[in-house]
Amino acid sequence: MGSPSGPPFDPDDPDRERRERDTEPIPRVGPDDGPGYGAGPGLSDGPSLSDDVGYGDGPGYAGEGRPGRAWIRDPEAGYQPPQISEDELAGLRADATGATPRRVLPLEDEPSSLVARYLFPTERYRGEWKRHWIHLTNPLLIGVAATFVLGYLSGFLAGQNVGALTTIAVLLWFAVMGWVAWKVADWWYDRFILTNKRVMVVNGIVTRKVAMMPLVRVTDMKYEQTPTGRALNYGTFVLESAGQEQALREIKNLPNPNELYLRVVEEMYEPQAVEARLGKEADEAKADDGA
Repeated sequence: MGSPSGPPFDPDDPDRERRERDTEPIPRVGPDDGPGYGAGPGLSDGPSLSDDVGYGDGPGYAGEGRPGRAWIRDPEAGYQPPQISEDELAGLRADATGATPRRVLPLEDEPSSLVARYLFPTERYRGEWKRHWIHLTNPLLIGVAATFVLGYLSGFLAGQNVGALTTIAVLLWFAVMGWVAWKVADWWYDRFILTNKRVMVVNGIVTRKVAMMPLVRVTDMKYEQTPTGRALNYGTFVLESAGQEQALREIKNLPNPNELYLRVVEEMYEPQAVEARLGKEADEAKADDGA
């Protein structure tokens, strides 16, 4: 038989009691071995963690049954949509004067024929916007400047009996006006579109371009306004996506940027509120028509 392990016994060792306490085996306690872990009030049938007011049916978490445990999601119950109260809906609707607590304009009922061809049947249309008229500033200024300059030049050349140069000046003016008209038409057919699934930009007359980004891939969104943009109520939207290549990132000169920002964010984070508001407005419209 070998000698026991550890240092020799020393009655004056100050750490002896601590070592003995640390190495003492923990007794195994059964259900009937006293009140510590059994039937006493500590962790079993007593009032500490059972049906008392803290976690049970008492007033600690008001309601009927066991509302204190209502926050636990039952995996078999599936997803339950949040309930939108009447007060929350009232805060999103306009009053009789047309004023709203937030700058969210009414949603359009139907898309235009230009936009409808790009929507699939299960997609819910939320609105379309043309760019702000500031988008036409450069073409309009060029047209006005060309009218004054070429008009003065045509009159001057007509007095000099130079018919060929006068004709060239007039044709040049028509060319500039045709370019301005093209820019105005391109602005008219340029639309920013929002649905419940994506944002899109459609532009072009002869060569049509359609760019889109799913709302679920939008990781960040912001809008920027210059001092002129704040005065005239337009801005530039910047959409960030999880992907490296983005077909739609920066959209310039969009009108009502704050209202549009709230519209997109609400569609991303509170789609149930949008559906509830639309349903309520539809019911009110039917009631008014019936009256």
